[in-house]
Amino acid sequence: MQDLAKTLEGSLAEMSKRDWLTALAELSEENGHFQPLGKKHFSSYIAGSETLLVTFESYDGIQRISPNAHPLGWEVAKVLGWSSLSVMSDGQSWFRDREVYAYFDDLIDDGFFEEFDNVVFYGAGPCGYAAAAYSIAAPGARVLALQPQATLDPRVAEWDERFIRQRRLDFTSRYGYAPDMIDAAQEAFVIYDPEELEDAMHAALFTRPNVHKLRLRHAGGALQFSLRNMKILSRLIALGGTGRLTPEIFAKLARARREDRQYLRNLLRHLDDKGRTKLAHALCKNVTTRMDGVPAFERRLKGLETRLAELEGADS
Repeated sequence: MQDLAKTLEGSLAEMSKRDWLTALAELSEENGHFQPLGKKHFSSYIAGSETLLVTFESYDGIQRISPNAHPLGWEVAKVLGWSSLSVMSDGQSWFRDREVYAYFDDLIDDGFFEEFDNVVFYGAGPCGYAAAAYSIAAPGARVLALQPQATLDPRVAEWDERFIRQRRLDFTSRYGYAPDMIDAAQEAFVIYDPEELEDAMHAALFTRPNVHKLRLRHAGGALQFSLRNMKILSRLIALGGTGRLTPEIFAKLARARREDRQYLRNLLRHLDDKGRTKLAHALCKNVTTRMDGVPAFERRLKGLETRLAELEGADS
């Protein structure tokens, strides 16, 4: 596995899309396989241990998140020594494509998933939807989905107006309604911010006996970025893939949000919106005491101190 880790350390950043795909295919073929899935999807399999991480990712997301422009599946598998199957899209397709259906059908027919002791499916947002939906291909797998949509079928989710164009996609045929597809999973974890209304409503549709709904309040609408900034995303995947993730462990790991500036800004905005001046003051004082380089919180602290002094003067 050391040689494989070295192989996957090379950067694919700052390449054109065509060159990136070529390099991705070559590395995949050297260590597993690469397969185009129609015009908008492709898969990369990297052979490793008896634990398989199946990630759903988008080209744009990979370019934004990874300094080396590597699929997240590669990065996690490289560290843990796991096998990695990265299914990727060019655009936000929710992986609703017959070529993708057929690919998973072939994997099932070939007994691919049966070769592994543990299988974990991971994705965020539209990719979280896909992780849940396609997990049915490997009964007994575990699922880690960040703010997944259950469906975009307007007959079920007409209240979600964020993706109106994508409503034309077919969410009623095979691998369609994600909450039903996770019934065969050993367990699934749905992580979301309950302050994000649409995400919370989708999470409610995933209510099942084998589903743990994990709330990360004030993390915002980009949980994958937030968890990476907190440096706990890989640990969550590692724990989820080996059956050691629990709501209690998640709560302990989530304490890292105290160091995440985006979370702190979201929390301050929430307190301001609720008119909780004293709590906002306590938050700014805490942040400026613990952290360096937080001028926005320093400015806000001065303003809040002035405001509290005015309020105290009015009461006297």
